[in-house]
Amino acid sequence: MTQITLVLPFALPPAELAADLIRALKTPALAGLLSRASMQELPVDQGRRVLPHETWLSRKLGLSDDGQPSFAAAAMRGLGLDPGPHSWFIVNPAHVEITRSHLSMSDLRQLRLSNVHAKELFETAKPVCDEAGKTLVYGDAHTWFMCAADWRTLQTASPDAAVGLNLTDWLPTGLNASEFRKLQNEVQMLWFEHPSNVEREARGLAAINSFWPWGMSNPNAATPATPLFAASVVPGWLAAIENCPATELPNPFSGDAADSMLLRGDLAEAAIAGEWAAWLTGMQRFEEALFAPALAALRSGGKATMTLVLSNRHAIREFTTTSWSQRAFWRQPSLERLLP
Repeated sequence: MTQITLVLPFALPPAELAADLIRALKTPALAGLLSRASMQELPVDQGRRVLPHETWLSRKLGLSDDGQPSFAAAAMRGLGLDPGPHSWFIVNPAHVEITRSHLSMSDLRQLRLSNVHAKELFETAKPVCDEAGKTLVYGDAHTWFMCAADWRTLQTASPDAAVGLNLTDWLPTGLNASEFRKLQNEVQMLWFEHPSNVEREARGLAAINSFWPWGMSNPNAATPATPLFAASVVPGWLAAIENCPATELPNPFSGDAADSMLLRGDLAEAAIAGEWAAWLTGMQRFEEALFAPALAALRSGGKATMTLVLSNRHAIREFTTTSWSQRAFWRQPSLERLLP
């Protein structure tokens, strides 16, 4: 039986707002899918410094190193780069804001970094990194890579886990943390009043004044174990893992359908910013583009098993349903399973 998995980060409303958000949702197809599905609450290790869906995805794709997401090598391959037998970090250009009490990092999705500016900043940083023995490689505007075999013990956090919080609690730690900070400071000084940043700020955009390493992969890291379809709204490094953009569910009911997974990150920006009206709008779009067609296909008697993976910052749940499950007419459609 074909297995199709739909991964929706931030589609699980936060516990403190769940009741109000569920009352505002008008998603009968989602209610039908959830109420006639088996549910599993998955364990979450808050000490991992990554979000629940990132841990889940890394394990499902076979890109996990001792429980930590190890995405870098797969992302490099997706962008046409050869990681070779080396250890790599994903490096995201970032904006860090200094307030009176703490540092905070902006959501990377809001940077609107062009290739022109990204390449200019990259070319400024590369000689310093290379001289320090940390080869820097360009992937796309938001996704660079750093070869740093001697930093394999550096403990990092994902950008989405750290965004908007006190950055001091999320900075890389470990034996090489001081070396990282030194290199980071050197690059930050080069980027201070860089022409690209001057132009960005003149346009009302945030300056790129830092970089964020994470997702380290070990030498000879594996390729993903499961086909992944990633919509363009997910971070570039993740869309690049399979380099196969898709905006709708692959049809699991066709005769030659294979197991597949679709990740849609549309809700992340709104949820991270706490813009819940935009979150509700995003869920409504999912209802029309994903939930309703999936429910109709299941009710038509298709032989696929469908799993919805819904998460927020602190929790993740799997809901699995089939055509047979959808015949349980006595289970009334409800969104109660979204409650904590």
